[in-house]
Amino acid sequence: MSDIPENTRIRCGVVGVGSLGQHHARVYAELPNVEFVGLFETDDARAAEICERHSCVRFATLEELGAACDAVSVVVPTNLHEQVALALLAAGCHLLIEKPICASLAEAERVLAAAKEHDRIVQVGHIEHFNPVMGFLEQEVVSPKFITAERLAPFTPRGTEVGVVLDLMIHDIGIVLQLVQSPIRKIDSVGVNLVSKTEDIANARIEFENGCVANLSTSRMSLKKVREIRVFQETGYFSFDFMRQSGHLVRTTGLLGYADKLRKGEVDPTDLSALPLEPVPIEKGEPLALELAHFTQSVAATHQPKVGGALGRQALEVAITITEQIRAAK
Repeated sequence: MSDIPENTRIRCGVVGVGSLGQHHARVYAELPNVEFVGLFETDDARAAEICERHSCVRFATLEELGAACDAVSVVVPTNLHEQVALALLAAGCHLLIEKPICASLAEAERVLAAAKEHDRIVQVGHIEHFNPVMGFLEQEVVSPKFITAERLAPFTPRGTEVGVVLDLMIHDIGIVLQLVQSPIRKIDSVGVNLVSKTEDIANARIEFENGCVANLSTSRMSLKKVREIRVFQETGYFSFDFMRQSGHLVRTTGLLGYADKLRKGEVDPTDLSALPLEPVPIEKGEPLALELAHFTQSVAATHQPKVGGALGRQALEVAITITEQIRAAK
């Protein structure tokens, strides 16, 4: 797949160095196995700022950037993903495409077909899969029965080229698909648009063939940021905060013991300290740095990444189904 010599630093670039892309540039500049070559950016002032910050080159075309790089992050509005990705794949670059992979399934199929044709890796930027919280859940969650996820954010014009499902909920869709590992039986969705042309608030209930149910809520009209998940299984349940990278578990045995004490009047039901919560130690880390390190290691070792095109496409398909249900109900 790769023609990169062993022990050679991966030459990386970024397309789009806005609010998120600037951090891709920063991480690439810091990674020991990477040579951050440069960027493609249409905003002159922004391009000059990032190039000065990281002593890199601004390329005039995607083709020139692609010719100079082994791997590139695509961090542009979703409606431009296909156009940018196809040009870079034709130039021979491995890609990390920020989520969602594309704005439509047809676009995603064309990108994945081009990646296969050119024998290139496509990793999709579902960053929460590299959050240490997700690493813990992947190890500890077995046959989940019920999952709730809540993702709220204050309004910002960034990302409104798509609805809140493709902008925010798709994070939790990818997480749930990875944890449940079962075909979907049914999806029921509701949503409303308040300030943009697409949905700004949405809720989806997903039933899986194995019996698990996931309830996902998201909004970009909140006064605060929230990124929380709760996973219930026979052994107990986990409650985690993705932003703070912290959480706790409640074992079924502990909960039954607590309930017995409540019945006997041995504990005060208003005393929350009596709840059988066990803090979970999480080794914290910057998810983006972990994600890009994994991407460049995948490129160097020529192996498929943790979040490849197949998962990215599946998450997009679910997100589009939810979006279509919301719009059909209006």
